[in-house]
Amino acid sequence: MRVRGILLIMALAAGVSAGVWETGRAAQPETLPQASGIEDAVVNVAAKVGKAVVSISTEHKIPSDKNKRVYFNSPFGDEEFFRRFFDEFFGDMPERDYRQVALGSGVIVDPQGYILTNEHVVEDADKITVTLPDGREFKGEVKGRDPRSDLAIIKIDANNLSVVQLGESESLKIGQWVLAIGNPFGFAMQNPEPTVTVGVVSALHRSLGRSISRERDYNDLIQTDAAINPGNSGGPLVNLKGEVVGINAAIFSTNGGYQGIGFAIPINTARRIISRLIEGKKIVYGWLGITVQDMSVDLAKHLGLKDKNGALIATVLPAGPAEKAGMKEGDIIRKFDNTDVNNVRELLSLVGRAEPGRKVKATLLRNNKELTLNVEVGERPDNLEESDAGATRNKSKKWRGLEVSESQKGLVISEIEQGSAADDAGLVAGEVIQEIDKQPVKTLSDYQKAIKGVKGDCLVKTSRGYFLIKGD
Repeated sequence: MRVRGILLIMALAAGVSAGVWETGRAAQPETLPQASGIEDAVVNVAAKVGKAVVSISTEHKIPSDKNKRVYFNSPFGDEEFFRRFFDEFFGDMPERDYRQVALGSGVIVDPQGYILTNEHVVEDADKITVTLPDGREFKGEVKGRDPRSDLAIIKIDANNLSVVQLGESESLKIGQWVLAIGNPFGFAMQNPEPTVTVGVVSALHRSLGRSISRERDYNDLIQTDAAINPGNSGGPLVNLKGEVVGINAAIFSTNGGYQGIGFAIPINTARRIISRLIEGKKIVYGWLGITVQDMSVDLAKHLGLKDKNGALIATVLPAGPAEKAGMKEGDIIRKFDNTDVNNVRELLSLVGRAEPGRKVKATLLRNNKELTLNVEVGERPDNLEESDAGATRNKSKKWRGLEVSESQKGLVISEIEQGSAADDAGLVAGEVIQEIDKQPVKTLSDYQKAIKGVKGDCLVKTSRGYFLIKGD
């Protein structure tokens, strides 16, 4: 694993479950003996749940490029001479394929050999080896995967396996005791039993945004101080009843080791799609075709709102479900499908769970007036790529710490002065400015006219959303 920069965020993760699936499969988890205290509970949970936590070893072949054989550099500059020399002397040397090996964990969710793990654990794997806690090894086959939730199901040719019981992540409370269980070295150790660490739920509904991957949705995570170390990807987060409440998802670290902060995917997220993954079906998500942002206190005040509840629409994509329904940039979504929306996380969760093709009601605020629109939920595209701003040309003078440049895509922020009003507002270099105080700006001329008449606080709309730049 490579560490890039000072801050390392390593995705580790995976799942766990059991119980009764929608497909009709029924697991029979054992009943845990009554514990007299935390110590007994931890011992009992580790003994029971550990039987269903497996080690996963993957291999990915990286073929060598026959057109890029490297020769010694010649001090005389005659590369062709030395190329012929080595070919004649050594002949056609065989090309090697390099193997990239990765370790992770997984949990048995069905006694017929179905194992839940993270999608990133088996991503691009050419060979998967699963080691059970009793030392037996099996070849693994990917049956279903979903990069967005970072979950996957692999199958081994075995039956009558130990399974675990799914809990309820919605009822989790901060301070609740949990165990993180993983099996990162089962294939290599003399004793292939899983490892267990203990901690508490530190926080709920945490978001890593797109800091790990653009295609993964790490927006509703459980934070825990139970140690999650490299290779625990796929290990379950378990409560003291022995129920799986999360799937260890990531560690937040500056050096690649454990530093007291770990994250887990709520088990309710996995519960909704396990059956479809087992059946090898595609996991689909609802989609509106908009980008949204949370409201801040200052932004709500500037817009004349009583509170900051809702999700502010920053961009409406052409021909998307939202545009067809009549939604506009600057609208604030307060309800979706008869459910209150307090922030972006809640809206994304509601939309993602909505079945594509279903018509729902959305309550909006537009210019401080409430309106209700009917929107037909679309299916989220597989790839939502953001284009860059294009090559920059003419530059402006700094205004409130902000410098912009003309580009093929519009006005790009080329520089932000540290500690300036623009910096305090949260603007960053590289994004495209679209409006200043609700005046569209596409050229430097538009920009100069817009800022000339600005007095006091100024609302700026960029490709990332709305920002309030404080005045003098």
